[in-house]
Amino acid sequence: MAFLSGSVKGRVVLITGAARGIGAGLAERLAADGAKVALVGLEAAEQQKVADRIGPAARSWEADVTSWDDLEQATKGVVDHFGGIDIVIANAGIASAGFVRSVDPTAFEKVIEVDLLGVWRTFRVTMPHVLERKGYLLAISSLAAITHAPGMANYAAAKAGVEAFCNSLRAEVAHLGVKVGVAHPTWIKTDLVESADSHPVFGKLRAGMPGLIGKTYPLDVALDCIEAGVKRRARTIHVPRWVGGLKLIRAFLPPIIELGSRSRVPAADRAALEDIAARGAREAAVTGHGGRAATK
Repeated sequence: MAFLSGSVKGRVVLITGAARGIGAGLAERLAADGAKVALVGLEAAEQQKVADRIGPAARSWEADVTSWDDLEQATKGVVDHFGGIDIVIANAGIASAGFVRSVDPTAFEKVIEVDLLGVWRTFRVTMPHVLERKGYLLAISSLAAITHAPGMANYAAAKAGVEAFCNSLRAEVAHLGVKVGVAHPTWIKTDLVESADSHPVFGKLRAGMPGLIGKTYPLDVALDCIEAGVKRRARTIHVPRWVGGLKLIRAFLPPIIELGSRSRVPAADRAALEDIAARGAREAAVTGHGGRAATK
């Protein structure tokens, strides 16, 4: 069945990290537009609540996107239940808080494993089914792929890697009729961002980000942009549109960020060491429900 531009009616959409935030919101939006949604992620109880709210058009599968076995089993379950997969949205992501010299190594590396390798593994396992239907693969990257802030080295590296990965993959599968997209949301009011904002050290550092780069937008802003992008199988989705403009000047951003950090990072670095001494490196690093589930 050929894709109808602007419609997801009757399509099977697999979404990772669908327990809350962008993943859950997209599942509800796309199901309301006639899609069948497969929710795949670690937080089984929360994800099941989302499926229950949606009704018969949704079903939940518990899976860790860093596990090949989990993804294989979940994908088989989705295909057996819904008959195939048209669209995959690799949304699962976590974050940690910490400077490279002092952050907990396990928490640091888990972000890269979930946010970058999780996208690769999700796409690799589901791709045969998407190829069969000449469908669409969308990865959720971030503003952090463009602006590399202190305290976010692992997250920025992972999200920049997601963008590069999708750009390469897009050229590889174009002749097979598959479209590949990457979304770049700025700070969106989700559990991940709210948890980071409440961190005793890095929340204050984040609060000092100037202008639009530091602004947090309502979840609906992201859902509006990404939903519209999915329907047109967009190659890039910027949330909001000004994020795309930053790509035009990204070569100039690192020195600007470095200059703005000079007066704030030294005190934050000392505070981070004190926080680690008080709470332990792991507790000081992990943020958000998803991060805690992934690092159990």
